[in-house]
Amino acid sequence: MFVFGSSSAAATTSTHILCRTFHSPSFLTTTHHFYSHLFPTTWVRSSSLHFRCVPIKAMADIDTIAVSKTASASSSPGTKQALISLSNKKDLAFVGNGLQELGYTIVSTGGTASALESAGVAVTKVEQLTQFPEMLDGRVKTLHPNIHGGILARRDQKHHIEALSTHGIGTFDVVVVNLYPFYDKVTSAGGVEFEDGIENIDIGGPAMIRAAAKNHKDVLVVVDTEDYPALLEFLKGNQDDQKFRLKLAWKAFQHVASYDSAVSEWLWKQSVGDKFPPSLTVPLSLRSSLRYGENPHQKAAFYVDKRLAEVNAGGIATAIQHHGKEMSYNNYLDADAAWNCVCEFRNPTCVVVKHTNPCGVASRDDILEAYRLAVKADPVSAFGGIVAFNVKIDEALAKEIREFRSPTDGETRMFYEIVVAPSYTERGLEILRGKSKTLRILEAKKNEAGKLSLRQVGGGWLAQDSDDLTPHDIKFNVVSEKVPQDDALCDAEFAWLCVKHVKSNAIVLAKNNCMLGMGSGQPNRLESLRIAMRKAGDEVKGAALASDAFFPFAWNDAVEEACESGIGVIAEPGGSIRDKDAIDCCNKYGVSLLFTNVRHFRH
Repeated sequence: MFVFGSSSAAATTSTHILCRTFHSPSFLTTTHHFYSHLFPTTWVRSSSLHFRCVPIKAMADIDTIAVSKTASASSSPGTKQALISLSNKKDLAFVGNGLQELGYTIVSTGGTASALESAGVAVTKVEQLTQFPEMLDGRVKTLHPNIHGGILARRDQKHHIEALSTHGIGTFDVVVVNLYPFYDKVTSAGGVEFEDGIENIDIGGPAMIRAAAKNHKDVLVVVDTEDYPALLEFLKGNQDDQKFRLKLAWKAFQHVASYDSAVSEWLWKQSVGDKFPPSLTVPLSLRSSLRYGENPHQKAAFYVDKRLAEVNAGGIATAIQHHGKEMSYNNYLDADAAWNCVCEFRNPTCVVVKHTNPCGVASRDDILEAYRLAVKADPVSAFGGIVAFNVKIDEALAKEIREFRSPTDGETRMFYEIVVAPSYTERGLEILRGKSKTLRILEAKKNEAGKLSLRQVGGGWLAQDSDDLTPHDIKFNVVSEKVPQDDALCDAEFAWLCVKHVKSNAIVLAKNNCMLGMGSGQPNRLESLRIAMRKAGDEVKGAALASDAFFPFAWNDAVEEACESGIGVIAEPGGSIRDKDAIDCCNKYGVSLLFTNVRHFRH
């Protein structure tokens, strides 16, 4: 490309002719065209070259369309340069002074440059290199060859270095960049206007990060303030550790990928809003490495879901651990099951979980009584389990948890892996800490309704709405001759709410807002019923039974066995081709039968 300049002493602007050469057949013609009715374009052809000439109107204070080597403030090749452009300026003075002490020339932008200067760091501003001011309300600052050429040039390629020299571009050895706070903006408590969200989408930052990460063999890229000390130590040692460079590059691309996933998620919600987009990215952030997985021979880690939809949405992943051993893989699964179950209940409730199944549930105005009844439902399973409450744990409850003896012998103090609650009093927390050095004490926030539930299968993921239905959301339709009394209906609702948290095939027996027994995970519903009745014992008389799915058979099967055992009311979804058999069976034994039209499979 060639640039020809033309100026007049009387004019305040200048016009230049931009000509590009192309190879062309050996004849000479001249053709005039007009593009967009703005610039007359002349094509001039000679025997071997084809010239396209376009008059360019330049900025008032610039005499040529190209920036000459003398006009640019770029350093000469060989000078050590670091580019710093930060939204989050934490430890900026530390890294800026550190790089300057190591002999680096600091190039920076806008507010970052001002902050560095305030910290006593000498700064070359980006516009001194680009010969362009920040423009378009800051949208264009670093998108320029004098910046990206210095980042992307390969030092081992002679023609790259020659190109830099020709254009007076210096290399960058270090790029320290983080991005506009898009994530924080769009998840702020007051919300954000659409235009404000758009303006917080960073363009120049990701471009610099990606460029530096691509050229990590020659450029160190840092996006995390935690890496500043390691960066300076690396530079002090004059090392050439490619693994360190590669790790920083990986982190940079991961940083940009997570950022872009947040932008994508937000824009999808703004434009379409469907819960199941055609493409879904789930950014995960490592919370901790675990001792092992489900079994000791399996390695494991715990990640936090960083999707926008999960911000302030509650759940075990964001729980605060006040005491005890580090959480294990199975601890997380069991704590999640216990917390999800107990949060379903409106009245003060205690839930005891073992291997993700609630083995004891009780609701009472007196939470101490609820705790005792929940343990009593299955004290053998409760030992070594997880106990969860939907109310604050105070001194009295903490003492009861610490001192309560197993109902099996009245002597053995109950042992738990985890206690979960929405909050604790100071004294309550102090007492629980004294129960055991290993007891994990978690403070969690209730899961918001309407979450997207994800589950992995080999080579893919299943996505569905969370099962948020409660008895208040559905109707319990009486299909039998006998109509249940109010207390029996309340028992059925309680059992139905419990059974949705039990693994299929699931049966729950309950009375007076207390689980009496449950059968879970059996391949057939009849066996689950027998397990539940065995646990309930004599208390089965007049109790409510809830089933997570319909009964495929009634006579000489689960429905008839339940009726013969003295069950007072049965709640099930209905929908079987043999529903009439179930109705007839209940009518024969004088049992109330309720159809909910809602199934609660849990695999």
